[in-house]
Amino acid sequence: MNIWEVVIGIETHAQLATHSKIFSGASTAFGADPNTQACAVDLALPGVLPVLNRGAVECAIRFGLAIGAEVAQKSVFARKNYFYPDLPKGYQISQFELPVVVGGQLAIQVGDTEKIVNLTRAHLEEDAGKSLHEDFHGKSGIDLNRAGTPLLEIVTEPDMCSAAEAVAYAKALHALVRWIGICDGNMQEGSFRCDANVSVRRPGQPLGTRREIKNLNSFRFMQQAIDYEIQWQIAEIEDGRAIQQATVLFDPDTGETRMMRSKEDAHDYRYFPDPDLLPLIISPEWIERTRSAMPELPAAKKQRFIADYGLSAYDAAALTSSLEVADFYEAAVAIAGKQSAKPCANWVMVDLAARLNKEGLELSGSPVSAAQLGGLLARVADNTISNNIAKKVFDALWAGDGGDGAGAADVIIEKQGLKQITDSSAIEALIDEVLAANAAMVAEFKAGKEKAFNALVGQAMKATKGKANPQQVNELLKKKLA
Repeated sequence: MNIWEVVIGIETHAQLATHSKIFSGASTAFGADPNTQACAVDLALPGVLPVLNRGAVECAIRFGLAIGAEVAQKSVFARKNYFYPDLPKGYQISQFELPVVVGGQLAIQVGDTEKIVNLTRAHLEEDAGKSLHEDFHGKSGIDLNRAGTPLLEIVTEPDMCSAAEAVAYAKALHALVRWIGICDGNMQEGSFRCDANVSVRRPGQPLGTRREIKNLNSFRFMQQAIDYEIQWQIAEIEDGRAIQQATVLFDPDTGETRMMRSKEDAHDYRYFPDPDLLPLIISPEWIERTRSAMPELPAAKKQRFIADYGLSAYDAAALTSSLEVADFYEAAVAIAGKQSAKPCANWVMVDLAARLNKEGLELSGSPVSAAQLGGLLARVADNTISNNIAKKVFDALWAGDGGDGAGAADVIIEKQGLKQITDSSAIEALIDEVLAANAAMVAEFKAGKEKAFNALVGQAMKATKGKANPQQVNELLKKKLA
């Protein structure tokens, strides 16, 4: 049996959430006409000098603290030399030997399994421009709006061994950079781009030759690209061919990777310290000021949800997948009460998520607010309505009925007469009518057909228009049929 081990490392370029570029005052806003946001510094005109954006450094510090890394008190910018039409200077300003962030870890969840991915480094650099190949009658154009856009390149150790783990890591990183406010994570606009380094080897053997899949801008494409690349490399080796180190692109139309160029090594770029930029010095005081302004991080919030709300690790991980979801959940629980923590988790993860997905909405655009959902679940908890009736109230809230705030559910319940019947004598009288009208079902149940009991429950609930307490109906029916 042929057994192969897969080894994957990820490099991610996260565009930092600054209003201006990393070494100039030009805007980083997306969607401007070509070359309207490229100033003299971005164009590398003679005599210009770069000036480091303090906000970009602040973002790097926040990231380093979030992953438990070392934030270097001294780091150095270098020139990465290569020629490409969209690189006006003929070099990219980046960091090489002394990056701003060293080490760190990120926990990922793959199914029920948690795994730690170790990070090698994260360094600041500028983005290049963009070559445009469409609508130019066979020629190419250059748009330098992105030239100089601040990036944090985040590099992992080769710790992942499947496409599923790589995607879980990318999703966790995507959530984290958005959580701490350093990147908007918009993959369609190029704000969050991943490169996957993939190799295969026999168990116990040295690392195989890697191929780098560039510019993966969706989690689905990452999964497909890595799965294809793994199978391609295995087939090549088993057919007696050696893997050549290369940079490849993924074609979503064919589902295949194809070679773009042979892979360069660090010495090909002739790195040397940029003489126009002094070393970056970050004081311990700056690091501590940044630490004090950090939000509660996902891992800490997950553990608090488990401890405070009695949630499973799986539920807590799902609810801390983004800051928006976590805040929505906590706001709903604050209204509904801690006794509704688990039902609230189910509603946020299942009912609300399904409706948002169906309507193509983000959580921020939900017609049902956290306060409204909390108010609804408070009425379930105090037995004012049943879970089934809650779904009807939720539909009404989604349609905009009941007004704003936690009292919206109460308005709908009162207006539509949905209050649950909990009077035992009233429910008992209705059950007597149901039993009298369904003698055949009663006989079937007494003959040992359990399904007949469920049918009688259904008839009883139908008779009460769903407003009877289901638990009381079950208990009284069992008593009557005993």
